Formats: sequence, structure tokens, C-alpha cells
Amino acid sequence: MTPDQMRDASLFELFTLEAEAQTQVLSAGLLALERNPTQADHLEACMRAAHSLKGAARIVGVNAGVSVSHVMEDCLVSAQEGRLHLLPEHIDALLMGTDLLMRIATPGASVPQADVDGYVALMNNMVSDDPAMKAMLVPTALPSLEDILLANAQSLVTSLQSAQDSAAEELAASVVEPAPDPALKADGPGERRVAETGERVLRVTAERLNNLLDLSSKSLVETQRLKPYLAAMQRVKRTQTGATRALDSLEALLAANTDPDAQKALDEARRLLGEAQHLLIQQTADLDEFGWQASQRAQLLYDTALACRMRPFADVLAGQARMVRDLGRSLGKQVRLEIDGEKTQVDRDVLEKLEAPLTHLLRNAVDHGIELPAQRIACGKPAEGLIQLKASHQAGLLVVELIDDGAGVDLERLRLSIIERKLSPAETAAQLSEEELLSFLFLPGFSMRDKVTEVSGRGVGLDAVQHMIRQLRGGVEMDQRAGQGSRFHLEVPLTLSVVRSLVVDVGGEAYAFPLAHIERMRDVRADEIVQLEGRQHFWHEERHVGLVAATQLLNRPASQHSEDVLKVVVIRERDAVYGVAVERFIGERTLVVLPLDPRLGKVQDISAGALLDDGSAVLIIDVEDMLRSVEKLLNTGRLERIDRRSRQADTRVRKRVLVVDDSLTVRELERKLLLSRGYEVAVAVDGMDGWNALRGEDFDLLITDIDMPRMDGIELVTLVRRDSRLQSLPVMVVSYKDREEDRRRGLDAGADYYLAKASFHDDALLDAVVELIGDAQG
Repeated sequence: MTPDQMRDASLFELFTLEAEAQTQVLSAGLLALERNPTQADHLEACMRAAHSLKGAARIVGVNAGVSVSHVMEDCLVSAQEGRLHLLPEHIDALLMGTDLLMRIATPGASVPQADVDGYVALMNNMVSDDPAMKAMLVPTALPSLEDILLANAQSLVTSLQSAQDSAAEELAASVVEPAPDPALKADGPGERRVAETGERVLRVTAERLNNLLDLSSKSLVETQRLKPYLAAMQRVKRTQTGATRALDSLEALLAANTDPDAQKALDEARRLLGEAQHLLIQQTADLDEFGWQASQRAQLLYDTALACRMRPFADVLAGQARMVRDLGRSLGKQVRLEIDGEKTQVDRDVLEKLEAPLTHLLRNAVDHGIELPAQRIACGKPAEGLIQLKASHQAGLLVVELIDDGAGVDLERLRLSIIERKLSPAETAAQLSEEELLSFLFLPGFSMRDKVTEVSGRGVGLDAVQHMIRQLRGGVEMDQRAGQGSRFHLEVPLTLSVVRSLVVDVGGEAYAFPLAHIERMRDVRADEIVQLEGRQHFWHEERHVGLVAATQLLNRPASQHSEDVLKVVVIRERDAVYGVAVERFIGERTLVVLPLDPRLGKVQDISAGALLDDGSAVLIIDVEDMLRSVEKLLNTGRLERIDRRSRQADTRVRKRVLVVDDSLTVRELERKLLLSRGYEVAVAVDGMDGWNALRGEDFDLLITDIDMPRMDGIELVTLVRRDSRLQSLPVMVVSYKDREEDRRRGLDAGADYYLAKASFHDDALLDAVVELIGDAQG
């Protein structure tokens, strides 16, 4: 590339950056002018933006940009001078001009000259007062304004809808936050820019930003490791002070009959101790000062790195107000979007993932919620519909509310649709409450529209919203008032990089429960635990809440201490509520999330890791996964009792056997035989399923087949013998094969007993089990 070509490329890049900033000013100003066409400050801002773009395009040599921005400027100047009253049709045309300018300013994009000429003719036609001139200026092939508007609305919808799927791997992360109306100027070629404040704005990749946050968090943790050294030095100081007093006492005792040599040695010891004390005091003070300075700088580094990940909520709203307005116009509706909380700070990863669900909800509000102007007026409402989008921080969460003043949901029509789709019998549907009816709207494939349109009717909407919000570890709720509108309430974490958590002790190890999923922490006395339908409960907020032991869920050893009061974390995920008993509450911490090694796969009940202030590791609980584990334990009847007094009274525990076999017949036969003898039995369908069960629960014996899909019995036995926790577990191999080489393979892998199914009978299996582990309650 020649120097002239490099200069031209750099200039065009700067033109692109300016077009991005100025078209944002134009879009925001034009939407405001649609509500108040004579507002002087918005007219002035829009005119100046168009004028700046015209000058920039002329300098760069982009003639198409000069032509488009020139006719837009003429239109705005006419409005300023009172020669033209801006109507919605003018706003439509000016907004199309902003889109056309962005196409022109996009590197690599090709804009046909016919599009530019057609737009210039359209604008001249709209501004001209001469009817004859209007007729001359409008080309016969130029599409109507309504056609262009509809196509533009659909283009906006499509681009916003696909924003989530087509998000770039490299995020543009501003190290210095630009002004709300950033007029960026060149600071040289490449990626460097300068804001109006004079601060440079740089672009860094998301990966580098994540690495910076990770290093800063580790730096913060490392500074905390100085505290124990300081404490130890303080103890040494106290010890030396005691040694000085001991010397003083010794000198007093020997004062009467001390010979000169002994006195000299005593003085020398006192001198050396004094020097050591002086040096220690000086070094302790220096280390204390260094530790304080290091912790302050590390905290500042961490806070700054974290702030770089945070962006204002307004960043997710780029184009949303325009999309709502244009989509409404294409449907013959008047709709306005009001936004509250634009400056609410949120993690950029959360913002990126919020764009698609918010677009779904806004489209849903415009298409399904807001009525046509005539219908609204007949109901005593203003012709223009209002959609409110509110964002705020609440208890460490980002809370987003989307409210429209439309017609709400026709519950009877919804009830009929449920019956027609055979989702519920008519008798049951007739008794469904409003909340239960609205929950059907979140089912996959459910739609209230009978016909498919360009906007909706495909059954893809609220279920996708719910799925995407759950991926963010958040939740969405809906309520409505017939004839008055609907409200969607979204709660998601403020950041995916940092999580506020309650750190607890479970079996001698630290675990963290995200505060967003904790309903309450409380003490539960032993006499508060009741048995209902074979399960343990306690009374909490006027309802019985199931009680489970964290040691069983996380496969940790149970506490040996008998206490009358249990420490319980009450967790909630939508309608599921349980109390999880832990050893003790360590305290609330803000943890930097460290993803687990992907080679581990999905670790049951665990979402990520983190480091505590002292550098020790803590695992962060996946509450949704843990609740599924609780349900699984309840369904299989394996939930352990945690009433310690009852456990101590009954020390006879049934021994547990795991049967692994891909044959349903064999599994059931072996299970029933073992159950009849009093053993507790669990089953697995293949080696992989068996290995997962062994890692998650405790067993006294493993009985496995050899030939199985995914993982055969030999591989399973080999893994068991390599695991330090399981290597002493008795293993019996039961196989169809009765050849010596197969028997040898099983025993060589580490099996304790080999039984051929060809000679299989009831007593042979049971006798072998008793031989290996004894009776069921021995």
C-alpha cells in the first residue's frame, strides 16, 4: 500500500468514527423532534451533526456522503427558519438518511449511486414548495416512503434480533469512558482517538481485559499474605520485650555476687537484644507501610480493572428507540420508548447477552401490546402508546422492568388457545389462575398469533427470552392488567466476573453461595425439625421448607460434633425453596470468578472457583444445579437425615451397593435380590453413568458388567483403582463370559470377585456379596 493509500484509509476510518458518533446524535435528536418539531436545541444539534458530516465527507472525498448530508442539512435549516413544519414523514426521511450515511461510511460497503440520487430527489421533493418542482424531482422508479419505511423497520428488527448470535469475539472496551456525545478527533493513524475532554480512548480485546482483571485480583490476594508476616513480627517484638524483662530480673538476682566477667556478658546480651529490638521495630514499621501501600495500590488496580468491564446500561439501547418507533410506524401504530436508568453500570458481557432478550420483549410490546391509535382513543387512552424501560441496581442485581400501557393479555383467549393446543384439558384450564395462565406464554413454540407475519407468529419469543435470561443466571416474570398493559420484570447479575457470595464451611472446606440466590440465612434448632412424608422440614415464613445436608450434596464428610443449632442457608430458584445445612457461616465476600478448567467438564453443583483474601481456594455453588440434585435425591429416596440426635440413636446403617449393567433385566434382578437381603441399592445404565455415581455418592460395593456402551466394566474398574478415595472399594465383576482370559482381565484390572452369568443363581450372588462386605447391617 502506498503512503497516499495509507493516508486515505486512515482518513476514511476517521470518517467512519465520526459518522458513528454524529448519526447517534441525529437519531436521538430526530426522535425527540418527532414529539416536539419546534424544539430549538434539538434542531440545532441535528443541523450541526449533518453539517459536520458534510464537511467530513468533503475532506475525505466521499461525494455520496456530501450529497446526502447536504439535503438533510437543508431540510433541518428550513425547519429552523420556520419555512418547514416537520411531520412524521419528514422524520422518516431524515432517519433513512442517517441509515444511508452509515452505509456510506461503512468500510467495504457498496452503495449504488441510484440509492443516493433517489434519496436526494426524495428530500428535495419533500422540502420544495413548488408543486411542479416536486413532480419533476420525484423519479418514477423511486419507491414510496411507506415501502422504504417498512423495509427499514424490518432491517432494524433483523439486525437487532441477530445481535446476540453475531456478537464479535473481540469487544471494543473503552479504557476511558467517552462523553455521552463523543465527538472524537484524530490522534494519529490506527486505533487512537481523542475525546472532547482531551482523554485518549483506546480499544483493547475482551481477552486482555479479562486477563488484566484476573491478574489484578490475584495481586490483591497476594498483598493480603503480608498480614500473617506482620503479625508474626509483632509476636517476635513481644517475645523480645519479655526477654528484656527476664534479663533485668536476672541482673537483679545476680547483682550482689556477680563477677565482672558475668556482668560483662550480661551487658553484651542486653546490648545485642536492644539492637535486635531496634532493627525489628524499624523493619516492622517499614513492612507495615509497604503492606498498606501495596494493598491500596492493588485495590485501586483491581477497582480500575473492574470498572473497565462496566458499561452504562444505555450501551445496550443503541437503536432500540429507533427500532420501536419504526416498527410501530410500519404497523400503523404510534409508539414511544422512555428509558430510565441509562447510566446504570453493568458488566459488558451481561449487556451483550441482554440485547437479544430486550429486543424480543420490545418487539412483543409493540406488536402484541400497543393498540392501534383508533382503538386506544376509543378506550380513553392517548393515541400514542408508551413503553417504559427502567434499569436499576437492587441487592447486587441488575433489575430491568419493561412496561407498556397497551391492552394487556386477553386471558380468555389465552385459555382457549391452551385448550386448542391440547396443553391442558378444558376442565383444568378453566380453573387456572392468572399467574398459571401467563406461564404458558413462556412455553417453546407457543404463540397467540394464528398467522405468521414478518414480526411474529412463529412461536419464538418469550421462551427464547426466558432461556437467554437463565443463561445469565437470572430470572424473568410477567404480570398484566387487562386493558391497562403488561410488565416484564428481569433480574440478572450485574457482572459475570464478580459475584457477591456467602462463604460457608462444609466438611472443612469453603464453598460460596451467590447472594442473588439466597433468600435468608438462619439458625434452626434441632427441635424445629419435623418429619413430613418421610422428609425433614422446618417452618420458614409460614411454609414448610425442605432441609438437606450440604455434606451429602457436596460429598463431604459429615461433622462429628453434635450441636443443637444448625446453620442453614435458605436458597431459592423460582418456585423451588430448600434449606441447606452447613457447618458454619464464614461471611460475605466479593469474589472474582475464576472459570474451572474446561477439561473437567460440568462439575456437579459447582459453577466456578475463586480465591479468598488469604489465597485459599473456594468453589462457587451452582444453585440451580444443586436444586436439581436435591430433587433427584428426593425422587430416589436417598436423602439423608440430618437430625443429629436421631442419627446418634441409630448407629446401624444399611450398606449401599451400586449395580452397573446395560441390561434392564439383569439390573432389576440383581437390585431385587440385594433389596430382599436388606442392602440399599442404586443402579447405573453403563460405565460412564456408574463412574459419575461413584464420584458423587458413597458405596460399600460395586457390581459391574464388562461389555457396556460408552465405558466398559474394565475401564470402570481401572478408574476406581486409580482414584485415591475409591481404590479400597470392593468390586465384583458379573459377566456373560466365563473364559479364563476374561476372568483374568477383570481380576488384573483390580476386581475382587468374578462371577459368570452362565452359572448365575440367587445364592451365588448373595454369598459373594456377604463374603466381600458382610451382611446389610453388619
